[in-house]
Amino acid sequence: MSRAYASLENDSDSEKKTELDQYSPPGEMEVHKTKLFDAKAILWTFGKCLTALLPVYLAGYYRMSTSLVVFGMMVYAGWKHTREAKEARLRSAIQLFSDEKEDISSKSFRSRRDLPSWVNFPDVEKVEWLNKVIQQAWPFIGQYLEKLLTETIAPSIRGSSTHLQTLNFTKIDFGGKPMKVVGVKAHTENEKGQILLDVYISYVGDAEINVEVKRYFCKAGVKGIQLNGMMRVILEPLIGDVPIVGAVTMFFIQRPKLFINWTGLTNLLDIPGLNVMSDTMIMDAIASCLVLPNRLTVPLVSDLPVAQLRCPLPRGVVRIHLLEAERLASKDNYVKGVIAGMSDPYALLRVGPQTFKSRHQDNTLNPKWDEMYEVIVHEVPGQELEVEVFDKDPDHDDFLGRTKLDLGIVKKSNIVDEWFTLKDTQTGRVHLKLEWLTLEPNTERLNEVIKRNESVMSKTANPPSAAILAVYLDKAEALPMKKGNKDPNPIVQLSVQDVTRDSRICWNTVNPQWEDAFTFFIRDPSQQDITIQVKDNDRVQTLGNLSIPVSRLLTCPDLTLDEWFSLENAGPDSRIHVKSVLRVLWLDEEAVNLSHLSSAQLSASRPQNATPHSSFATEGVLRILLVEGQNLVPKDNLMGGMVKGKSDPYVKIQIGGETFKSQVIKENLNPTWNEMYEVVLTELPGQELSLEVFDKDMDMKDDFMGRLKIILSEIISSQYINEWFTLNDVKRGRVLLALEWLPTVTQPEKLQQVLQYQSKSTFANKAVPTAALLFVYVERAHELPLKKSGKEPKVGAELILGGSSHRTTVSDRSSSPQWDEAFHFLVRNPLKEDLVVKLSHCWDFSLGSVVIPIKELLSEPDLILDQWLNLEGASPDSQILLRAELKILCPNVTESFVDQDEQFKLPGTSSIKRKQEELVQKSNVEEVPEPPVTTPVSVPEEEKVMEVTDVPEVSSSDDLRPSHTSPDASFGLEGMLRLHLLEAENLVAKDNMMGGMVKGKSDPYVKIQIGNATFKSHVVKEKLNPIWNEMYELVLTSDSTADVLVEVFDKDMDKDDILGRAKISLQEIIRSQLTDQWFTLSDVKHGRVHLILEWLPTVTQPERLQKALQSQSAHTYQNKSVPSAALLYILIERAHALPLKKSGKEPRAAAELVLRDISYKTKVCERSVSPQWSEAFYFPVIDPKEEIVIIKFSSAWEQPLGSLVLPIRELLSKPDLLLDQWQSLDGADPDSEVLLRAQLKILDSKLDPSVHLRTSVTDEDHSVGGDHENKEPVIAGQTQTAVSKTSEKKSQLKKGLSELAASTLPVSVSLPEEHQKQKAAQVIDDHHVTPSAPKTKPDTEDLSKVADSPSTVVESGHVTGPLKTSGSDTAAYKEQRESDKPSYKKASPGSVEESKVTSSTDVRPQKTSHDPSFGTKGVLRLHLLEAQNLVAKDSLMGGMVKGKSDPYVKIHIRDATFKSHVIKENLNPTWNEMYEMIMNPDPNLEVKFEVFDKDVDSDDFLGRFKLKLGDIIRSQYNDEWFTLNDIQHGRVHLVTEWLPSVTQRDKLEQVLQMQSAQSYQNKTVPSAGLLFILLEKAHELPLKKSGKEPKAAAELVLGGTSYKSKVCERSASPHWNETFEFLVHDPKQDMLIIKLSSAWDQPMGSLVLPIKELLTKPELLTDQWLNLDGALPQSQILLRAQLKILDSKMAALVAMGSGPVLSNKQAATTGQIKISLSFQKKLAVIIHACRGLVTSSKDGSDTYVSLILLPDKSKATKKKTAVKKKNLNPEYNERFEFDLSMEEARQRELSVCVKNASSSFMNRDKDVIGQVQIDLGHIDLQSGVTEWFDLKEEN
Repeated sequence: MSRAYASLENDSDSEKKTELDQYSPPGEMEVHKTKLFDAKAILWTFGKCLTALLPVYLAGYYRMSTSLVVFGMMVYAGWKHTREAKEARLRSAIQLFSDEKEDISSKSFRSRRDLPSWVNFPDVEKVEWLNKVIQQAWPFIGQYLEKLLTETIAPSIRGSSTHLQTLNFTKIDFGGKPMKVVGVKAHTENEKGQILLDVYISYVGDAEINVEVKRYFCKAGVKGIQLNGMMRVILEPLIGDVPIVGAVTMFFIQRPKLFINWTGLTNLLDIPGLNVMSDTMIMDAIASCLVLPNRLTVPLVSDLPVAQLRCPLPRGVVRIHLLEAERLASKDNYVKGVIAGMSDPYALLRVGPQTFKSRHQDNTLNPKWDEMYEVIVHEVPGQELEVEVFDKDPDHDDFLGRTKLDLGIVKKSNIVDEWFTLKDTQTGRVHLKLEWLTLEPNTERLNEVIKRNESVMSKTANPPSAAILAVYLDKAEALPMKKGNKDPNPIVQLSVQDVTRDSRICWNTVNPQWEDAFTFFIRDPSQQDITIQVKDNDRVQTLGNLSIPVSRLLTCPDLTLDEWFSLENAGPDSRIHVKSVLRVLWLDEEAVNLSHLSSAQLSASRPQNATPHSSFATEGVLRILLVEGQNLVPKDNLMGGMVKGKSDPYVKIQIGGETFKSQVIKENLNPTWNEMYEVVLTELPGQELSLEVFDKDMDMKDDFMGRLKIILSEIISSQYINEWFTLNDVKRGRVLLALEWLPTVTQPEKLQQVLQYQSKSTFANKAVPTAALLFVYVERAHELPLKKSGKEPKVGAELILGGSSHRTTVSDRSSSPQWDEAFHFLVRNPLKEDLVVKLSHCWDFSLGSVVIPIKELLSEPDLILDQWLNLEGASPDSQILLRAELKILCPNVTESFVDQDEQFKLPGTSSIKRKQEELVQKSNVEEVPEPPVTTPVSVPEEEKVMEVTDVPEVSSSDDLRPSHTSPDASFGLEGMLRLHLLEAENLVAKDNMMGGMVKGKSDPYVKIQIGNATFKSHVVKEKLNPIWNEMYELVLTSDSTADVLVEVFDKDMDKDDILGRAKISLQEIIRSQLTDQWFTLSDVKHGRVHLILEWLPTVTQPERLQKALQSQSAHTYQNKSVPSAALLYILIERAHALPLKKSGKEPRAAAELVLRDISYKTKVCERSVSPQWSEAFYFPVIDPKEEIVIIKFSSAWEQPLGSLVLPIRELLSKPDLLLDQWQSLDGADPDSEVLLRAQLKILDSKLDPSVHLRTSVTDEDHSVGGDHENKEPVIAGQTQTAVSKTSEKKSQLKKGLSELAASTLPVSVSLPEEHQKQKAAQVIDDHHVTPSAPKTKPDTEDLSKVADSPSTVVESGHVTGPLKTSGSDTAAYKEQRESDKPSYKKASPGSVEESKVTSSTDVRPQKTSHDPSFGTKGVLRLHLLEAQNLVAKDSLMGGMVKGKSDPYVKIHIRDATFKSHVIKENLNPTWNEMYEMIMNPDPNLEVKFEVFDKDVDSDDFLGRFKLKLGDIIRSQYNDEWFTLNDIQHGRVHLVTEWLPSVTQRDKLEQVLQMQSAQSYQNKTVPSAGLLFILLEKAHELPLKKSGKEPKAAAELVLGGTSYKSKVCERSASPHWNETFEFLVHDPKQDMLIIKLSSAWDQPMGSLVLPIKELLTKPELLTDQWLNLDGALPQSQILLRAQLKILDSKMAALVAMGSGPVLSNKQAATTGQIKISLSFQKKLAVIIHACRGLVTSSKDGSDTYVSLILLPDKSKATKKKTAVKKKNLNPEYNERFEFDLSMEEARQRELSVCVKNASSSFMNRDKDVIGQVQIDLGHIDLQSGVTEWFDLKEEN
């Protein structure tokens, strides 16, 4: 109750509340007034607490049962609850009585938007008869719709997909609530031959439609639909026969409002975020059919041109000239807003779906665009032009204002050329010129239009159009078939000059019927053509084409061409029916000139200034400051008056018809109010100020405590009174008042003093002193628009300033009404407020408006504006004449206040001063905020009642808190610096041996320092050419002056040695965006480091997100970092209505923001339920689609106050990826909210994902001895071709290494520029190393010069770095080079000439000429299982206590390295990882295994061993423990397998079974086969669009692996002779795709080869010419494809139930359970007993058994036994039956769980003791089975 009274008293009326919140400074909220307690009250409370705790103490002392204490507490709690309920009912009744009048008053002024359309708009008719017809017919409409769904729609859905074959509508009920037509408006000004209706539809239905897909046990549906909107219905053409109307066309001009209540599985769509997405998708589907320019046409008679009705000719064309703007707001501020800058404005123009964007002007507030646009107008009235102006910024464009204009006004005026004031901003206007162009059906004025268009000046690229062309695409006949004699899916592409439109697709037909229409702007009909291309839906195969000159229409009647056209390059009978209509665009300038002449003559006779009465602007303001009271009479007596109490005083002040009521001060005879009120008065004699003091009572009438009266004339004469006034009619008591009559001045320089006084003045009722008085005199208006009915309007004007509004009288019908009325407004801040004047017909039909910023008056003489003003949203000639006069209120106290620069203090006693200081301390959080001012104008007394015990609550209707945050100008300006530390070269050797006589190496690592941030790489042991491949990210502002300091050190035991440093300017990185460069190290003799430095600016374009996510999957780094995709900026500004603490005190609120492992904390505010932080944070976001931000609120990090969960994906659907609003808190009060701003910005990376491919090539170059000094850094923008040419120049130095690497690792040497974005992950597959580039025959060359070169590290089956070899392996390289020689020869020039033989004398080879070594490679499979008894390296306490190790394994095969994951703190680790590698069977090759202990600095060695590949090949399969060498103890369990490839297809099934049986930690899947491909040549490829022969290249894709061939020289019959190998996981499912293109840009055809087709071929081989899809009919490719099955011994062992066994990880059983299973009409399950249960409790557990029949977990399939107490061998002997057939039972699986019933709520995850799953299909249910089953731990 106190809260309600406080609300009413603090807000004297709704207008006050509006202005109060509008002028409160950020972060200001109401606070509690703390009650003071005396010593007696504190002792009394302490005694009550002791009394309450005494029974608990006695019960424990005498060891009584706790149930007695609990029972007593329950009785006490029940009694207290009943008492509080009674008090609450009493308070509610009193509150209801006091608010009755207010409630009735508020209901009588309902918003008109809640009323139906026929109430708001008199020309909208109420059609209740139609609703009655619909209501009676609704059941039958429902029957028809049900029949339509079940008989037509359901079969078509079932036939559309195999997954939906079991779809069925289980319930269709359209409910009993029919659709309602709220109103109908009939337009009478439309064209003849049609009826135009606007139908206002409202459907709030209880329809219920349920759908079930039995195959997937999926149920979904809809229960309740709401749809509201205005639909336009056009009945045309009108014919002279039944049914009179030829067709009905329906559409929405604006999108309707839609709400759907989902049920079943689709109920997920009601999740916040998803509900908006789902409703938006459905609304988009509706818009694609029913929102302009789309229409739904229902023909009622046959042979109607449906396409022309669906897409009729437009009503006209509006040519928009965006000329200029002026006085725009300044958004580019500097030094945090201290220095005002300019803006970079641009404009967005929208008409329906048509959007145009102007160019932006740099650094100007008065831009001149001079741009022209043309828009098609489909419906007038209805369609509007919307113009929005923005300030161009790198991150987020700032809003500068908007304006709207109904295009019906342009149609009536022909030309509108005027300035439009921008709304939703403080200043600015835009100059537009709009021209209405009519559509002329003849060419009489065409030449004149073309000549006139030449003089139209525009800075846009598109010149003005002379005509508009509408093309109606009807149908086609006898189109040619697709390849393979299949029906095509035709689509038509229509092009006029550079504009191309696509029709819809007609599926599987040669006689398509499109019935589509398209519109084009034509600049010169004599010079443009209509190009029509009929294609298959893949846009590759052409089914025919046609070209029609537009000039042909100029000679046709009515400029219309309607006929059949034969298609070229198609079948002999192929033809298409097209209707083309041309209309000339004409502007009637003569009529416009005549209208301007007449308006100028009329305006000359109007008065130019207003003539107000002499009493205008003579009022003044009385300011009343109620300070305190003293020695008041006590009214609250106790014990029948025997004990004197106190009072709860409040004050009522009445003057000039206004009543103000103060807050109630509880139990105080010397209250301090400190409240301020203001009232506008005239200096009339006889006025009095009446003040009365009352004592507030709950149940009876408030007691009188005295009164006094003061004559107003005395206050005016003395100007200022500050004294104690004795109360009359009581024994004692007095009140301190400060009364001031405020003089008014017209000196704008005084305003700053007044505003400064405002900022320092604080009052308990949150009032802000008024700064000025605004007087407005509304005299008359001129040339207002007529009503839609053509009648003159009855005009009224509404004036609005802040929350105050006044209305004039409604004039008689006139387009030039006259009012002669004056009004006044209290102005808090003239610099920020606007006066809005709205004109309307009877307050419902808008006639225009004008916005006057008050600050504009400050620049006028005498602060007066007196003139005619143009109206927005009206006709161009509409104006209003008014006089606005501003007067500054200059109190006497401001002078002394400014001089002393201290807060104004009232004279009085020291006690008054002390109480005022206490009041200020209690009512403020950190500093005195700027409270809003109460406007005392015509406020009913009932609206002003308040109490001080609680913060006044603002109702939702009057909630005037700031709706958006006010962020700093620097918010969201940060970007990200990403550093890629790749490698170093030629470092200084610091680790010398034998006193420096023998040169050693170094253990380098890198430190990177940027400002206060430091990054440190891992240590590379004993390398002078280390490879780190690490990535770091840092968020910085673009103006940061810090440098990037890179220091290289050698890791030593004592002190690390410096190996050099480099300093890089951060500003240079930001300017270049991307720098890929070798940096020479300074302060040392030699050495350099390779870095990629990238500055990532942020953008708000969600389409850039996919690129950022793709780069994540393309890059892997040694330090496991993942590149961020975006930055999330969050501003937490303030909270509202947070819950109180348990003690009743206000909380000291603080917030913690958490995203992944990143968290930030705000400051802790002073005590307040509405705290303010205004703190900003940012988070790097890896995947915006998956991550969420959690904001937790608490009181000083102790008591939770609520939380907010914000899924980042919700920002992707917001404009500019920005959310700025109040958000409700979970776990708090219903009114608790937080105001925050969250903006997501995508990181725009210029780094190409193929950068790692280039890095590998570069590394290989310099490792083989290339000239390092001549290397150029790779900068963003440098083409890959340039890199390729550099690589080719050095190819002679690296042939041997390339040849060796070609068999094991893909190295892309020369990728074209178009394919730089290939992922680096294509280099090595997820679990094996395979080539990704074709092998070309290398020249033999000595490799003796090969030094230390970078190696490739594969972690868990993935490549993480470049290759590396050592000079000691040269001999092995030579052998491998000889054994790995390619099996093909390069094509000779003669062979190229042979390929040019024509098809008539085709002597092409019918098979490939493959090398004998084709298809001879095998696969080495390594299964790393586990290790035992490893050495402990992590010692504790200086080695006194032995620790454990963190082991991992490195496997080296030639130049490839596989790396397992790390097992933490384990000397017997289990890895269970598998690796595969395609290899030639080289018996001398060594496979090296090394085990390490993972450490922070340097990994410790745990042992090694080697295997010969020849031994692996001989044994084929070996499962063995290998002892580690060079270490004290330890061994590794390894399965090695050599997989030869065979052509026996019967081996495949075994391998596929092993795939499903085996799973590995590194997620690899064993390969089933090897696919060998020889790509030899192609024949008769299509020419390029330019007519040249293509530079053919081929890309081969299988699964996630892709290879590219070389790019051939120009030829239609290119030769490649290149071989490729693919690992195939499932030959029955995988497909090989070969795409041919010209230099990777223009597609030349494709081939899809399902691998399963090779299983039916002899030797699993195909070798022949194959036709290409999407190319010429004669285009073919010659290839050899052979599948070979991998002959795995492990597969045979797994099939027999054997295979590798993990010693470290035996299956743990937790007991056994005895179960009987049988079937006799029903499935019977008997649970007998359990034995040997294993639990954590020594005394046993309370156990029961739960049974579930899978897969459906319904209530009927769940059973459970009784609970057995404290028993680890319980007996149940309970029988359960399931009503199933035998067939259904055999398809089920019985899940039996033994559970612990005594587990606590906190340990619910540990309540399962053991479980077993029984496949009933493997049980003999007919005979019955009884046996013990082992219980396993829960997975």
